[in-house]
Amino acid sequence: MLIGFAGLGRMGLPMASHLAWAGHTVLGYDPVLDRAPEGITLTGSPAELAQAPLTVSMLPDGATTRAFVEQGLASATRDHLHVIMGTVGPELVRELAAKAAVDVVDAPVSGSVSMAEAGTITTMVGASPEQFERVLPVLDAMTSAQFHSGPVGAGSAAKLAVNAVLAALSQGVAEGLLIAEAGGLDLKSFYDVLRNSAAGAPYVGYKEEAFLSPETAGVAAPVALIRKDLGLALDLARTSGLGLPASEAVYAVLDEATATGLGHRDMAEVLTALRLRNGPRDTR
Repeated sequence: MLIGFAGLGRMGLPMASHLAWAGHTVLGYDPVLDRAPEGITLTGSPAELAQAPLTVSMLPDGATTRAFVEQGLASATRDHLHVIMGTVGPELVRELAAKAAVDVVDAPVSGSVSMAEAGTITTMVGASPEQFERVLPVLDAMTSAQFHSGPVGAGSAAKLAVNAVLAALSQGVAEGLLIAEAGGLDLKSFYDVLRNSAAGAPYVGYKEEAFLSPETAGVAAPVALIRKDLGLALDLARTSGLGLPASEAVYAVLDEATATGLGHRDMAEVLTALRLRNGPRDTR
């Protein structure tokens, strides 16, 4: 199948590469790239992707996604299907699905860059049953599990809910480490306890290096990205009249972390943000 892919960043590039490895012909567009990755044909403009019957976007925010759907796909045929895989929130997805000249579904992903490279990320899909069946083989080439969460917008709502839990879990681990440190514990030894306790979710295990050795660990999901996603989750909660005190507290810490220059660092750097908030410790 000929597939257009907009957004060949840290997550998008390995996802598009998996499509090419699966035998699809992939047209890619990203304003930052100046040479074609293996197996992908770069186009000179996003509008050139509209010649494909199906396009995927993995773009950083809602404004960029809106511009691509409304302008980049203006010349696409009516049976064109576009899959929004970036996290932009259900409200925008539903608006685009209602107004765009093409069919729109959402399929945001859960997982890190290394998981995207390995093809082990999961996706939550908002689509009709017919649309889900049409897009499933494409998603299967990039992801290890595909969850049909409901109609369009449902995938984005599921993604925001997942990331709200991850953000709270990240702060919980950071606060646990600070409590252990205050109690005089060796943090590596404590992390072994934590990983094997009732709180030892998979996330706790694979984030050990990011929490204990941030200077050598890679960036799986940056603070600024999680802050953006949690902000969208809180926006969704407010429109439903929900007060979420834990998420609001976590967002405040992520906001501080971004303001102090940690936005590009891994989300585990919430530990650094909390240390900065608490100031120097008296170790006498």
